[in-house]
Amino acid sequence: MSTLLVAGIDVGSLSAEVVIMDRRQMISYLIMPTGANSKVAAERVMQAALEQTALKLDELKFIIATGYGRFNIPFAHKQVTEITCHGRGAYFLNPDARTVIDIGGQDSKVIRLSEQGHVLDFVMNEKCAAGTGRFLEVMAQALEVKLEGLADLSGSAQRSVPISSMCTVFAESEVVSLIAQGLPREEIARGLHDAIAERTAGLVYRIGLKEKVVMTGGVAKNSAVLRALEEKLKVKIDLPPEPQIVGALGAAILAGEEINRA
Repeated sequence: MSTLLVAGIDVGSLSAEVVIMDRRQMISYLIMPTGANSKVAAERVMQAALEQTALKLDELKFIIATGYGRFNIPFAHKQVTEITCHGRGAYFLNPDARTVIDIGGQDSKVIRLSEQGHVLDFVMNEKCAAGTGRFLEVMAQALEVKLEGLADLSGSAQRSVPISSMCTVFAESEVVSLIAQGLPREEIARGLHDAIAERTAGLVYRIGLKEKVVMTGGVAKNSAVLRALEEKLKVKIDLPPEPQIVGALGAAILAGEEINRA
């Protein structure tokens, strides 16, 4: 069977991801920080992903871009919203997926899928960074812990300290104040994760909870957020092997479909 090389690229506020596929088989993927320039980030991550497979850009038959930086990618043939791409990627990995929770760098979204994997409904929080990857970065700094250590810190807590504000600026001030009062950092961390779960669950309930629930995006790698969400929603949440590339994967799948229609 001849090759049919396509790619999806997802440029978000904090990270950029590329997935290269041959028909419906993933052959390469890469994740890099976005940095200050989304166009430069797109070029860098695509080049690195190509180098993994010894391919050249002109060997890719179709490239679809998604994410907030999708219109700044000169080598993409088409732009598709992250709603569609995350839904398609999640369904490809788990055909039982009916609710997709995606928490990225600066927004959160919940997507309802049909039995055929089509988007039926969605709701987004994009007006502030509350409960997103950026929010967790700032809170980790306030707690003087590395971002990757935040979940472990939370896991050692005996109880949860309620966090009254989800605004990144106000929450940071609240965390600093709680530390000054002598409250344990691990209990504050657990309170933050519980607050994220509460906010995200609100989005889920707005469009209706339907299993199977799949979580995508970089924040899905935070086990404390996952645990808190499962407790809040009272469901088991499916986690893809690499939740951060699901948007790029969906874009690559759609790129393959474009070629098949041609």
